[in-house]
Amino acid sequence: MAKQEINKAYHSFLSEIKQKVHQAQYQALRQVNKALIGLYWEIGQDISEKQQRYKWGKSIVEKLALDLQHEFPGMQGWSAANLWRMRKFYLTYQGNVKLAQLVREIGWGHNVAIFEKVKQELVRHFYVIMCRNYGWTRDVLILQIDKGLHEKYVMNQTNFRALLPEEKQKKALLSVKDEYQFDFLELGEDYKERELELALVKNIRRFLIEMGGDFTFIANQYRVEINDEEFFVDILLYHRKLKSLVALELKAGKFKPEYAGKMQFYLSVLDDKVKNEDENPSIGIIICRTKDRMLVEYTLRTVNSPIGVASYEVTKNLPKDMKKYLPSPKELEERLLHFIEAIQGAK
Repeated sequence: MAKQEINKAYHSFLSEIKQKVHQAQYQALRQVNKALIGLYWEIGQDISEKQQRYKWGKSIVEKLALDLQHEFPGMQGWSAANLWRMRKFYLTYQGNVKLAQLVREIGWGHNVAIFEKVKQELVRHFYVIMCRNYGWTRDVLILQIDKGLHEKYVMNQTNFRALLPEEKQKKALLSVKDEYQFDFLELGEDYKERELELALVKNIRRFLIEMGGDFTFIANQYRVEINDEEFFVDILLYHRKLKSLVALELKAGKFKPEYAGKMQFYLSVLDDKVKNEDENPSIGIIICRTKDRMLVEYTLRTVNSPIGVASYEVTKNLPKDMKKYLPSPKELEERLLHFIEAIQGAK
């Protein structure tokens, strides 16, 4: 056997062993984390129950913290503040059996950020699952909470429910936000779409993170040809979980209905000439600087290709006449429940 072939076989074998070691380390860390969260839960429960039974005040927690620090020198986590967090952790989730199990699958720092920054149980559920499924760091989690990520998914405008089978809808709905924050771009007031495109490609890592984490970059100005005539998709991505090509059309101004017709053309060509046989139909995302929600709704009703329309300009205060077009609190809750189901189904 040639030396080159032996070396190749050895490096392949080494790669397999390394992967198994990494997997074992990851599983061990998960078990350690689960045990630690379980311990903190029990301590929080004990503190809560003892306070109720013996009417203990704050001073007993201060004393407990000092005694535990003395007993376990060098071990972090025994500050009075953290003991109070354990108590709050237990009290926050004790009435929800499902969430009480899920929170053991993410880190303590992640849990603290969620139960301290998020007040609604359903929204907490959303962020817990997102952390578990996508492996967010604590900093990414806090950033997404501050951005109100759950609202950006719940408010998104697509025609996926009308055009895609139910099993595809769940993953597809998680591929489009209502708004994207491109605050990492350095663009002046007056810029052209080509400048926006190049700036996003230049900041490709942050761009893909903002898109949602399941995308890979294929190309910008992706060329397709019909009867010797060239056409170019602004940005072409691939969604790993959907197993679909995703065409992005970037607009530096307000959404116009004719943009949907152009996107529908791109998707037809991609499905016919670019998509592999084992891949799902392509989807399109039109990202405009601003959009009129009612105009988007009417436009998407007439389109027979799966398309979503988003903006990338955040408007803090909605005009009063626009508020009536937004979902009611009950509708938002129903949509968020649907998204939680989608995230669980997309694992």
